[in-house]
Amino acid sequence: MSSADAPRWTRLEPDARREQILACATRLFGERPYADVSTTDIAREAGVARGLLNHYFGQKRDLYLKVVKRMLLMPGLEEKVSATGTLRQRVERSVEWYLDTVAAHGKTYVAVTGAGSIADPEVERIIAEADDVAAAKTLQFLGLKVEVGSDARHRAMMRSYAGLVKSTIREWIRGGTLSREDAHLLLSESLITIVRDVFPHLHQQPGPERPAPKAASKRGKDAK
Repeated sequence: MSSADAPRWTRLEPDARREQILACATRLFGERPYADVSTTDIAREAGVARGLLNHYFGQKRDLYLKVVKRMLLMPGLEEKVSATGTLRQRVERSVEWYLDTVAAHGKTYVAVTGAGSIADPEVERIIAEADDVAAAKTLQFLGLKVEVGSDARHRAMMRSYAGLVKSTIREWIRGGTLSREDAHLLLSESLITIVRDVFPHLHQQPGPERPAPKAASKRGKDAK
């Protein structure tokens, strides 16, 4: 084989190489079901030896969990979106940024958040963690952290909103029944309504009743 036909390996720094592998894995997991993607496929796509992939990420499941975290724990809201202006301005900017971010890897986002995700307790844990982090970040971004952020019911409502976000994006990316403009309208208006109209009513509503502590068993005492 001539030198022109030989594969060309590009030397990269470890962080850049790790990022390249992760980007290739993100793309492949969006294009095919989890079971149809192998570490060999990912290594070939990234132009690296499979041993190097294993060195950086371990087995396929470990790499998949990294992809899930990347899709759901999206950093950058605070740095890239201005938190100034009216409630509507802040909400619409944040929704626009989120849709832009998701659009870059829409198929993968749908795969890891929908029915196509593998049945794995760790994946479920990451999704639940991401919903909780997103709820706290959203409250903080909207300037509500001090006012209501300590109320578990507000965070629970924001986690419920996260479910709407995921469903809306699936309808937009996979189903095509909603346009991007439709998705933006639904998510913006829903969040504005929650913050402006629903949150104030929580102060007037009693919280859920906590179950009373169980009485200590008297079996041992009665036996004496």
